Amino acid sequence: MMTARIVVLAIALSAGGVAAYLVSNTDKQQQAPATPVVQLSTVEVLVAKADIGLGQAIKPGDLLWQTWPEAASNIFIRRGDRPDAANQLVGSIARAPFITGEPIREQKLVKADGSGFMAAILPAGMRAISTEISPETGAGGFILPNDRVDVILSRRDKNPDRAGGPDSVSSEIILSNIRVLAIDQAPKEKDGQNTVVGRTATLELKPEQAETLTRARQSGSLALALRSIADANAAEANNADNKASRRGNSVEIIRYGVSSSQTAQK
Repeated sequence: MMTARIVVLAIALSAGGVAAYLVSNTDKQQQAPATPVVQLSTVEVLVAKADIGLGQAIKPGDLLWQTWPEAASNIFIRRGDRPDAANQLVGSIARAPFITGEPIREQKLVKADGSGFMAAILPAGMRAISTEISPETGAGGFILPNDRVDVILSRRDKNPDRAGGPDSVSSEIILSNIRVLAIDQAPKEKDGQNTVVGRTATLELKPEQAETLTRARQSGSLALALRSIADANAAEANNADNKASRRGNSVEIIRYGVSSSQTAQK
């Protein structure tokens, strides 16, 4: 009987010691100081309140101030630097689209100053010229404003050697990596549509390119080849080499004392 009581007493003492140890550790954990939270320095920057499309004029209420990490706000418009910027930019035209919440950059805006939309978004020294297209000559309608295209000229020449013989057809890229400004009169997508099937494409060209396109329209049919977004902005470093290669594949033919050049087919 005494042995049983001693065993029960020993168990009770052990349980009490364990409980005291656990309570002691809990108190220590509760007393441990909390890790301080690092506070990021922030500023207010000007952002788009809603989507702003290409060519859309900024209206009152289209912009708002939003908190932004200061370290990432160097290229944006800060409220501390320009508190009245939201009003100053009213009337500006978007040269590129903005999405909701995107910080406003003045490089993507232009003041129209009474000019039309197209004249406002054209870079200095460039020209806007339109050309007729169709679904067959415009990549099935999948060409949208701000895409890049190549302009292809196709010509059909009568065969002078044999009457009734097949005509000679030749094609060549006359303009490469050209920006599309508009399809018909729509400078942006509408009603959630992914394509704009139009009859006229307005292209951004240098003056000499505009002359080339105008001459080409009188000598054959034109088609637009849509470029991949992966190489749309690639520099035309090999453009001169490509032209030289095409000249190297051409054959000069003299008929009745008149010289002409035709491309040799591989």
